Amino acid sequence: MFWRRKSGSDTQDSAERPGDRVPETEAMAAPRRMTSPRAAIVPERVKAPRSSSAKHPMIVAANAVFTILVLVALVGGGAVWVGKSHLEAKGPLTEEKIVNIPRAGVRDVSDALEREGVITQPYIFIAAALLQKSRGDLKAGEYQFPRQASLQDVINTIIDGKVVQHQMTIPEGLTSGQIVQRLLEVDILAGNIREIPREGSLLPETYRFTRGTSREQMIQRMQQAQRRVVQEAWERRSPDLPLKSPEELVTLASIVEKETGKADERARVAAVFTNRLKQRMKLQSDPTIIYGLVGGKGTLGRPIMRSEINQPTPYNTYTIPALPPGPIANPGRASIEATATPARTREIFFVADGTGGHAFSETLAEHSRNVRNLRAIERQPANDAAPADDDDADASAAQRQKPTTPRPAAPQAPRSANPAVAPAAQAAPPQAQSQTPLRPRTQ
Repeated sequence: MFWRRKSGSDTQDSAERPGDRVPETEAMAAPRRMTSPRAAIVPERVKAPRSSSAKHPMIVAANAVFTILVLVALVGGGAVWVGKSHLEAKGPLTEEKIVNIPRAGVRDVSDALEREGVITQPYIFIAAALLQKSRGDLKAGEYQFPRQASLQDVINTIIDGKVVQHQMTIPEGLTSGQIVQRLLEVDILAGNIREIPREGSLLPETYRFTRGTSREQMIQRMQQAQRRVVQEAWERRSPDLPLKSPEELVTLASIVEKETGKADERARVAAVFTNRLKQRMKLQSDPTIIYGLVGGKGTLGRPIMRSEINQPTPYNTYTIPALPPGPIANPGRASIEATATPARTREIFFVADGTGGHAFSETLAEHSRNVRNLRAIERQPANDAAPADDDDADASAAQRQKPTTPRPAAPQAPRSANPAVAPAAQAAPPQAQSQTPLRPRTQ
């Protein structure tokens, strides 16, 4: 008979109840068996629990992006600081300089600026100009850069289009042909002029323009300005003005313009002519003789001869009873306004006083006395003008003056009240009027 001896494990298994089984996780967490007293005093190393999200791909990606952004910010900030210091640094120019910028790309503009010595760092200029393109494109034109202009100053000037403004002063009293000639002589203007504008349609004034402006544009600006001035003066004219239209106003204003260049005399000269028109007297203005002979040329180039005084032309107010058919020059604003509102006088005569002005009078007797005073001044040794005959002062102008040689004419050089007029455009010398007296105005 055989039998098997129960082992300890068998006994333990048989004695084990279902509720007494220790879970596997608890068994793993049970304290370790101490194998020696030394091991009992050594602390057990427990691993720190790791977050389940620490290795999540989104967190890793976010960390990488943040790092990159920080690096970019650092690099970009450094680049901005360096670029700003270069943009604001003083430029190489030692004095102001005008440069003509072509209509081209950023690179060509940069090359032009470097060639002219305005910048020394073309690549920084190109980068800055492209970064600031949202403000606007680089505009072609003529620019003036100040001394030591920085790169930013240069870019601002070109983007804002601060081009150089030139100016041209048109003196009062020029004919339209003379004004056209002056425009043709300005080499920074462009294009040609198709035809000479109508006499009196251009306003003498100082005009600003940029390089490359067309001459036709200048003509149009002068015409628009003249129309505006004439219309304003016509609306404010004196109620008893003996003129029928704005065109007649310009015609008489052109005669006033040619007769005197003194501001304080314009209204009185205009009054003499308007008083004569009211009394149906001839205007007897020397400049109308000259215009009738040479037209838009403007100047005769020699004294008026006796035969020319009575030579009939449409403009000669010694032979026609009223206004000429049109202006004899382009009058300025002051003459137009003075003609529209002449002085309140009864004067119908004026004659040169020998000092650059005129002596005015209401009666023939006063006028005759002024004529004799002028003759006395002409006879003075210091005066180079040839003496004139001193017939009775109450005779007519043609009878009173019987020159054996061509008689001096009234000075016809254009007069300008604007001090900016170039020397070539100035009026005749100060002594001209005393040496070439105007013909006395008589009935």
